[in-house]
Amino acid sequence: MEIRTATMADLPAIAQLEAVCFPAAEAATEASFARRLEAYPNHFWVLMNGETIVSFVNGLVTNEPDLQDDMYDNAALHDENGAWQMIFGVDTHPDYRRQGCAGKLLEHVIRQAKAQGRKGLVLTCKEKLVPYYAKFGFVSEGISQSTHGDVIWYQMRLTL
Repeated sequence: MEIRTATMADLPAIAQLEAVCFPAAEAATEASFARRLEAYPNHFWVLMNGETIVSFVNGLVTNEPDLQDDMYDNAALHDENGAWQMIFGVDTHPDYRRQGCAGKLLEHVIRQAKAQGRKGLVLTCKEKLVPYYAKFGFVSEGISQSTHGDVIWYQMRLTL
């Protein structure tokens, strides 16, 4: 398997994988992914198994220390020189889960953030995933202010 940055040609497969991984109320739209790919393609990573995207991680960079709901759809908030790498989603196709795919991608993104001199990475997740992200060094900061998809989210931070 190989990790690379996503391209516009990947857009249909990315949108399809998002729809498989998240309920409609939480899933990003194809249009939102297109804006992200236009604004910060070097912060949108895919894990390939041959020609198939099996997992992806994406998010903008900002000086804002907390992940805010408006960041998901407003790609203009990206600041390439920002201190914090936000992670909007860690999507892995169900057929490839529990095989280390998401972990491989997360480790890559963490290395990238370190190499770029970021203060750290921030993500939100559901309570059941808090222990998973803790394995990578993320620390729970408690319930996020996010109301995305009308779900309770926990903010996790990895300070580098």
